[in-house]
Amino acid sequence: MREATIARNYAQALLALAAKANQVDVFGGLINGMADAVRENVVFRRFLEAPQVAEAAKREVLRKALSGKSPRHFALFVEKLVSNRRQMLLPEIAVEYANLVDEREGRVHATVTVSRSAASGEAEEISTKLSAALGKTVVAHLLVNPAILGGLVVRIGDSVMDGSVRRRLNALRGALVGARQ
Repeated sequence: MREATIARNYAQALLALAAKANQVDVFGGLINGMADAVRENVVFRRFLEAPQVAEAAKREVLRKALSGKSPRHFALFVEKLVSNRRQMLLPEIAVEYANLVDEREGRVHATVTVSRSAASGEAEEISTKLSAALGKTVVAHLLVNPAILGGLVVRIGDSVMDGSVRRRLNALRGALVGARQ
């Protein structure tokens, strides 16, 4: 199995535990914290990676670290990851968990490219209009690229909606060149 598929399976299990405990946001914060620790803390990452550290020792350290700071089911989930030797997938599981929560809540993330920095309120207006058009809550992530000249380029997953002035000018140029021949 590919790591992405494995991570998604674990994220689904974690989301089921979180939903049952009615703590989806709490579990999300905890898995993100664990993922950040794996990515940023070299000592912690090496501890989890080290084959010379016994699985039982890793579980015990994590149990003590999470005791009283996280729900019991979350701590058991992390221990199960260690037992299954999947602890290094924590960052991928965190990403998949966030994606599953977004799906569950009808949220999509859109990368919106604009030609200039957005004025205050424009980002919210873009999100509102995209949400109305798509029938889902859209979280817009704005990028500035002066090369598009004006308009917007919206990317949601694999879909791209190009309403840029540059595309329109290129289409017009193509039509004019085609008409001359």
